[in-house]
Amino acid sequence: MIGMDEKLSFFKNGVRLDGRRPDELRPIKIEVGVLARADGSCYMEMGDNKVIAAVYGPREVHPRHLQEATRAIVRYRYNMASFSVEERKRPGPDRRSNEVSKVSREALEPVILTSYFPKSVVDVFVEVLQADAGTRTAGINAASVALADAGIPMKSLISSCAAGKVDGEIVLDPMKIEDNLGEADVPIAMTPNGDITLLQMDGRLTPEEFRKALTMAKAGCEQIYEIQRKVLVDRYSSMDEPESCDEVEGLSEEEI
Repeated sequence: MIGMDEKLSFFKNGVRLDGRRPDELRPIKIEVGVLARADGSCYMEMGDNKVIAAVYGPREVHPRHLQEATRAIVRYRYNMASFSVEERKRPGPDRRSNEVSKVSREALEPVILTSYFPKSVVDVFVEVLQADAGTRTAGINAASVALADAGIPMKSLISSCAAGKVDGEIVLDPMKIEDNLGEADVPIAMTPNGDITLLQMDGRLTPEEFRKALTMAKAGCEQIYEIQRKVLVDRYSSMDEPESCDEVEGLSEEEI
């Protein structure tokens, strides 16, 4: 635990409290298809964040008056479990979870081909099991992979990351103490070709600091995209592989 007298000691010899360089992401772990009853699902760890996303649909909209005649609607529900933080959180939605749900849906919706499924809905549920700053970016990353796992037609994946300002230094992917005691936070979400679908800022940055934070966050998104892509490719490549040597022997040379 860091005391108040230590709150400014965020760097030692250019290294952060958790041993990372200023431009380094926290360790990332992604598992795909973790929920059998969901159409698509993803479990993700970003540092000490633990998040699970589930996708259901396209399916019929209830109540029906919410239907759109020319496209599917996308619903996104972000929730932090009561036990996800040190001080127990009151169960149920609150103002913050509603705001995160809204901006996360808006970050993902531009790449979803909703016109393919008129009068239907795609439901995305994101549950934070353990929080350590950056839960909205972790949730968006997990939801993007879960949408792909569900076979929802998309133009591309969405990757999300944040940069922050700590002790006057711009850092990538702030952890909890950096986020709580830092001077600014800039979460973004973007496509692989650099189109930004989410950009927020909490705190104050000079124009030069903002440009540096944005460049650093985009570089983080690019790294996260490669991890997302690899996990999906590995999952579906392994599903296509023959299950036994006998199966391989039964295939012709052309089929292999």
